[in-house]
Amino acid sequence: MSISTDPNQAAHGAPAATAVPTTSQRLTSGQVWSALGKASFAVVSHVTPGGEPRSSGVVYTMVDRRLYVAVANDSWKARHIAASGKVAVTVPVHRGGILSLLLPIPPATISFHASATVHTGEDLRDAVLAKLGRLLPPERRATCSIVEIRPVSHFVTYGLGVSLRHMRDTVLARARIPVGP
Repeated sequence: MSISTDPNQAAHGAPAATAVPTTSQRLTSGQVWSALGKASFAVVSHVTPGGEPRSSGVVYTMVDRRLYVAVANDSWKARHIAASGKVAVTVPVHRGGILSLLLPIPPATISFHASATVHTGEDLRDAVLAKLGRLLPPERRATCSIVEIRPVSHFVTYGLGVSLRHMRDTVLARARIPVGP
């Protein structure tokens, strides 16, 4: 448990410290995977063979706890990711519901390191290709590569599994959750 202090409570005679579970104690790996499955946009970062950092927004789909991204065969993403096999990924998770129409509500985020494998569009099993659906229509399979992204170690989250009010408290809002089996 962590202790959260609110000076407004202390000024009004309420207890200054209340026990609030940290996000790591409330958030599970399954909940993080569920949020990843509902999202479809991510920022994928990698390092070029020359050591330069790069990142770009991508649309993904998730199949069997792996994220799949379609890229052009001759793209720098396909070449650079294939060279290192490692990426960092951040997925913004929309929050706020109707309140976000009135106030700027920052998204929650899920970040992680991952191993990445670049496949040709025709190399993947039919079961995976079928689930890629609109991301990879049959006519694009010959001209694109698929980046398979497998999260490793831990997810680092911010704002996931906490109320909007608790997003202001970095101790409560952040968590480090094992990726799981």
